Amino acid sequence: MKNIFYFLVGLVLISSCVTKKELVYMQNENLKNTAPTTFNNNVPDYKLQVNDVLSVKVLSAESELSEIYNIISPTNGFGVAEPGSLYLSGYTIDAEGNINLPNVGKLKVAGMNTLQAQKLIQQNLDRYLNGATVVVKLISFKISILGEVKMPGYYYVYNDQANLLEGLALAGDLTPAANRQNLKLIRQKPGGSEVILLDLTDPALVQSPYYYLLPNDVLYVEPRKTHLKRENLVVVTTVLSVISTAALLFNFVK
Repeated sequence: MKNIFYFLVGLVLISSCVTKKELVYMQNENLKNTAPTTFNNNVPDYKLQVNDVLSVKVLSAESELSEIYNIISPTNGFGVAEPGSLYLSGYTIDAEGNINLPNVGKLKVAGMNTLQAQKLIQQNLDRYLNGATVVVKLISFKISILGEVKMPGYYYVYNDQANLLEGLALAGDLTPAANRQNLKLIRQKPGGSEVILLDLTDPALVQSPYYYLLPNDVLYVEPRKTHLKRENLVVVTTVLSVISTAALLFNFVK
């Protein structure tokens, strides 16, 4: 029994060893410390969709007239608006792809990017306000991060060009138990959802069309197989330890 116990302890120690190759991001022997290596990629041009929420800020010398467009959101103790309040106070794109502005009425913005929507709103507001400036931002850019990260949850993103690594940084980075070669990205599409596997150890990841995050993306980080084996061996070792102790006590009493 003791020999089996020591053998299993040895297996646990061996299986708990984590190699550098399992943990390092962007592995490539061709990368140099004397010159940068360029990877071409394209930043996605996100098109607004039904249920997206926009912040529309109108600035004008005629403040009394422009304020009707600016919905004031409650703020926390630091004067920063909470994501939930921004969501509730923004302009939601309805099922027909429109937002509804005071005086202006409905404007179809679905299928546009935020800059195009901003220009459309500006053109229509120029009929009512002189010298007004319109600023449009997407405030419903939210991602969910699950699995082997330090702080799983959902996060609001305030950067239209946020990438995968920035998203993981929001969740406190991966745990040592995370599988860096098999990250699942679930992306919402008009016709359903698509799932893609990504390898964080490959520098070519920056060229992937999935390198940049989009609203409602879900990231799931799987545990490494060695981590699961170690957990199972710990359980087995604990059980055998209890059995071994019981056997020794039994022999002692006997």
